[in-house]
Amino acid sequence: MRVLFVDDDAMNRRVVRDMLRVVGVELDEAPEGETGLKMVEANDYSVILMDLRMPGMDGLTAIRHIRERADAKAKLPIIVITADTSLDIREDCLAGGADEVMMKPVAMKMLFKAMGKLVAQHARQPAAPAEAAPAPG
Repeated sequence: MRVLFVDDDAMNRRVVRDMLRVVGVELDEAPEGETGLKMVEANDYSVILMDLRMPGMDGLTAIRHIRERADAKAKLPIIVITADTSLDIREDCLAGGADEVMMKPVAMKMLFKAMGKLVAQHARQPAAPAEAAPAPG
């Protein structure tokens, strides 16, 4: 499994990297939203972990860009990992395209459970139909 974690805080990235290494997950890291989008373009991921508050492009904007893609990557499972405790943050993230929202500090067991659930759901989604070939003329 290959995971992308987009977070501007190097310590947060290190904590998650150490958690995921225990179970053999390959983790790519991006320090802000724009770099994260470039990495989504260039690589294949099973899950994206996204912080919200980052300099430059914030997490919700990056999620919207991913969801607007015209390819299968638009449906990648995205888990927001945030320290934001505002009352509507969960609803705002889910409405913005996130599949799950977790509060920092994230518990390893809860993160693994959420990732496993979303990857399984994603695998069960039917593939987009192929474009029909033009009829022979």
